[in-house]
Amino acid sequence: MDLQLTGKRAVVTGGASGIGRATATLLAAEGADVVIASRSADRLRQAAAEIGASSGRPVHPVPVDTGDEASVRAMAALAAELVGPIDILVNCAAVPAGQRPAGGFETITSEMFWADVNVKVLGYLRCAQALAPGMIAAGWGRIINVSGLAARSTGSVVGSIRNVSVAALTKNLADELGRHGVNVTVVHPGLTRTEATPGVVAATASREGIEPAAVERRLAAGNVVGRMITADEVAAVIVFLASPRSSAINGDAVACGGGAPRAIHY
Repeated sequence: MDLQLTGKRAVVTGGASGIGRATATLLAAEGADVVIASRSADRLRQAAAEIGASSGRPVHPVPVDTGDEASVRAMAALAAELVGPIDILVNCAAVPAGQRPAGGFETITSEMFWADVNVKVLGYLRCAQALAPGMIAAGWGRIINVSGLAARSTGSVVGSIRNVSVAALTKNLADELGRHGVNVTVVHPGLTRTEATPGVVAATASREGIEPAAVERRLAAGNVVGRMITADEVAAVIVFLASPRSSAINGDAVACGGGAPRAIHY
């Protein structure tokens, strides 16, 4: 299937690693002009060079702190200078829940809570505010917010709150922007295998005094397919949602964690 992405212009936040990088790679492979944005300029440059080499297309690195409004505005302006008016925004800049220290509700501080919400929830809103006007003017656009299955389960108070908030933000944006030809969706990955996974597995194994293989088996047992979904597999879902082919989907959540056992969502 031709996803009709050739010549579309995309910004992917959190694009230097993980799901963001995998998404940027696939967008470029599908013919889109891609800007990747995150806080680490060095990692961005390296990722842009590697994605560009694999796709045969230039990929542009633009540093941004999505927790800062001025930084987001500057990123949006530079992205438009580099590739033209932006058609697609993939919001993926956040600290993955699996990479933060485990702890119960009593360990949460106000600083920790607001820092997380500022980057993932308000950061997504800031990026939409900066880039959606251009989509409205063009009469077409896609915004995909990467959230997570903590929106549907307990185990992380901050993770659940921020992810539910992203889902609520998504639906509100979809209702406002749909009449302008802009579709907004939210993707809920589960535990996802990225370049950070070996370090997370090793740290968990060390903390619990077990073998890394035992940690891997436990993680794989968390879904109905019996293995961890990869960043590339999540990216494939995101890139479809970013395409003109996804016109029937707007305001909805798409889970891509391999299937949650026993739960029914409708």
